[in-house]
Amino acid sequence: MKHLIIGTAGHVNHGKTALVKAMTGVDTDRLKEEKERGISIELGFTALKLPGGPKYGIVDVPGNERFIKNMLAGAGGFDLVLLVVAADEGVMPQTREHLDIIQLLQVKKGVIVLTKADLVDEEWVDLVKEEVRDFLKGTVLEDAPLVTVSAVAGQGIDNLLELLERVAEDTPAKTTAGPPRLPVDRVFSVTGFGTVVTGTLVAGEIRVGDSVEVQPQGLITRVRSLQSHGEKVEFVVAGQRVAANLAGLEVEQISRGSVVAGVNSLKSSYHLDVHLSLLKSAAKPLKNRARVRFYLGSGQALGRVVLLDREELEPGAMAFAQIVMEDRTVAVKGNRFVIRSYSPMRTIGGGVVIDPAPERRHKRFRSEVLKALETWERGTPAEILEQYLRGNPVLPELADAAAGTGLQVSETEELAQQLALQGKVKIVPGDGKAYLMLTEVYRRMAGELQQMLESYHREYPLREGYPKEELRYRKFPVLNNKAFQFLIETMENDQLVRCTAQAVASRSFVSEPGPEMNLIIDKIRKELAEASFQPPAWSELTAAAGLSKSAGSELLRYLLRTGELKKVGENLYFLDETLNTASRVIAGFLHQKGEMTIGELRDLLQTSRKYALPLLGYFDKERITRRLGDKRLPGKALG
Repeated sequence: MKHLIIGTAGHVNHGKTALVKAMTGVDTDRLKEEKERGISIELGFTALKLPGGPKYGIVDVPGNERFIKNMLAGAGGFDLVLLVVAADEGVMPQTREHLDIIQLLQVKKGVIVLTKADLVDEEWVDLVKEEVRDFLKGTVLEDAPLVTVSAVAGQGIDNLLELLERVAEDTPAKTTAGPPRLPVDRVFSVTGFGTVVTGTLVAGEIRVGDSVEVQPQGLITRVRSLQSHGEKVEFVVAGQRVAANLAGLEVEQISRGSVVAGVNSLKSSYHLDVHLSLLKSAAKPLKNRARVRFYLGSGQALGRVVLLDREELEPGAMAFAQIVMEDRTVAVKGNRFVIRSYSPMRTIGGGVVIDPAPERRHKRFRSEVLKALETWERGTPAEILEQYLRGNPVLPELADAAAGTGLQVSETEELAQQLALQGKVKIVPGDGKAYLMLTEVYRRMAGELQQMLESYHREYPLREGYPKEELRYRKFPVLNNKAFQFLIETMENDQLVRCTAQAVASRSFVSEPGPEMNLIIDKIRKELAEASFQPPAWSELTAAAGLSKSAGSELLRYLLRTGELKKVGENLYFLDETLNTASRVIAGFLHQKGEMTIGELRDLLQTSRKYALPLLGYFDKERITRRLGDKRLPGKALG
């Protein structure tokens, strides 16, 4: 079943709400003030069942110029528009502004409805029709069908419904593929249920029980229940009006303009790269860094327009720009938007989002920036993915790349595989996911990493390699630990580096002492062997060998790692073979006696209490012995 949203547009008091009531039987003016003043102030919602059976949502918007922001909150979800013009007045200021908005949002399907036909004669209606046709020339509604009605008398309503059904058949539905996006146009609380948001689902599907994320607030929540046109449903799809009951959130945490989306499917940003068009009717050129009111989806925000290739944009002209927002906002590539002047508030332009979350502010008058934006806007999906990775060289996950490019996850995965086969993209697997990087960036990083490792090995020849966490901090500070591990593992699989649990090394590197250091090691080993169970402190050994404190520390780290030395106490180290001898002596004694005191160990090893006590502590840890009061019993390692 196809789902569409039909929206109204037109000047105040031209009969939009009366027309909706004549078509549906529902008065969409729900506020007391609207009833008293006889004008729409807020958005109105209902459903329309057409003669052939299809049922579509209707959004009725206010026409008064003071409430254009409310009109814009609804227009972002339109699939088809009813442009309403009163036959007794013809084209008026908000008719023009609403058509500008429809043009900027590229709502290409619609019906022109001349209302209040009962107030004028046929000759006058013909004059108004001619005026409207001239008014629509060169716009998306130039060829839209036109019908004359009187909502009060019921004249022409049946004709309108039949015509609307034919136009709706030719109107494409929103895509249900990909993550859901629900721009919020109302937030309220229902006693016993909690927070409810409403809006037009513009992409994807939502099911009861789904986890979703409210952006730009970054709030994770769960969908408790769903309604569409007052009926409880288990799921909704793009093109439907939706009321969603969200768990665990307060009304104050969400606002009109928030977006309920798939978890991690949208990234909020203070910047948007756009292709901007200034209306021919704009009163003056738009200067660089002009402050504007920015409207996207159901939201509005303040921002400044940074023109990237000129100082000002002339009426009727187009240019690449970056909108620097005053608050975080969310968008997807291809979203259409509208801008209004800060003061006085007039619709002056709009355009399309090219990059919804650029990594940085762009420098102006840079050919490479403009070329990149052209690729973003007009490039093939493969070129767009490459461009995204060029601007995001820090290993984005495939799903993030899909969200950042506006492509579907399945499409992004297929493109990544194709580009990998062409040698353009490197796929880094990990934790059941795929991370992406341009092959040229991957190779450059690997080359730089190899140089860092060679330098490190020359400085620290006794270490097994560059400590992983230190390497991540110095070379890949923007990567979290998981992504870094996946990248390093991929480089090891490609035989570019070699990894241990704690370090990274060059493939050819062997950690070993040089000839001079080997002589020092032999000397220290001999002294420790002769000292047996009464070894000198390590600092004394290295000082006697002529090593500096740092060189002594390096050597100690090496001997501990290779297992030649074992730490028994603070500044107290034994040869591994000496400890093995002690272990055999202790095992034999315990086999015969069943228990041992510190004094007995001291006598057995011909040492002093100074060494016997830490040795027993060491053998307790190794489970050779087990302490019971002042005595030692056989440990688990002895069976």
